[in-house]
Amino acid sequence: MNHILHEEKLKDLEELANRIRQSLIEELVEAKSGHTAGPLGMADIFTALYFHVLNHDPKNPEWEERDRLILSNGHICPIRYAAMAHAGYFPLEELKTLRKFGSRLQGHPEREKLPGVETTSGPLGSGLGQSAGIAYGARMDGKKFRVYCALSDAEHQAGNLWEAAMFAGNNKLHNLTGIVDRNNIQINGMTEDIMPLEPLRAKYEAFNWHVIEVDGHNMEEFVDAVEEAKAIFEKPTVIIAHTIPGKGIKEIEFDFKWHGIPPKPEEGQKFLTELRTLGGKITGEHE
Repeated sequence: MNHILHEEKLKDLEELANRIRQSLIEELVEAKSGHTAGPLGMADIFTALYFHVLNHDPKNPEWEERDRLILSNGHICPIRYAAMAHAGYFPLEELKTLRKFGSRLQGHPEREKLPGVETTSGPLGSGLGQSAGIAYGARMDGKKFRVYCALSDAEHQAGNLWEAAMFAGNNKLHNLTGIVDRNNIQINGMTEDIMPLEPLRAKYEAFNWHVIEVDGHNMEEFVDAVEEAKAIFEKPTVIIAHTIPGKGIKEIEFDFKWHGIPPKPEEGQKFLTELRTLGGKITGEHE
């Protein structure tokens, strides 16, 4: 992995992201609970991470030299689970156990339940501190792996996140890359109506971070940003990925009400039909 994203690979990733979105809808319908909008919006980034960016081994999830992916906004874990299943961490059929009693696929990820999950997450604002600690420790130990931290935009309303940002900037943790899902929604409305985050870029720059803004649905842009982050040696990098919550399902895009609810069975069938139609168009566009 970790190489230039050629056109043929980009086509494969776009098709795969569509299939991962379909798996996401299927697992949410089966669970009858869970988050829909955010996971759909991050499907392209998680596809790029697991199938192009990360240095990892699904057959050896505890490999010491693996890149670490920390999911700070643990509630979007259904998309991480779907990407992991497609990558070979566990069978696709296990996705149907999401949120069920005794399942390894809990509503928020649990490190000791599922190999390949680096941290237990749930309390928002905690993941960047965990990631900064791992990155700092890696540097102390002379390790070459990189640490990636997926963050929601609304969790930037938590003060402990900014303590971590200050720590990472002060310690010049160039092996740490934050990925902010800038989808502008939270459970009870739009971020800029509830607790405005802008100017988000300027805030990170003030904390001594290198900032890159991308279209979170353009995998080529995202991969280029990841490669740029590797070339920055004097500070950590944050990629602000502008995404559409509910991406792929037109009727729920940008609707904050879909932040924390799953589709009903009939809605799920309609959503799957839309995604399959979109998948056909993706294939056709590259023929």
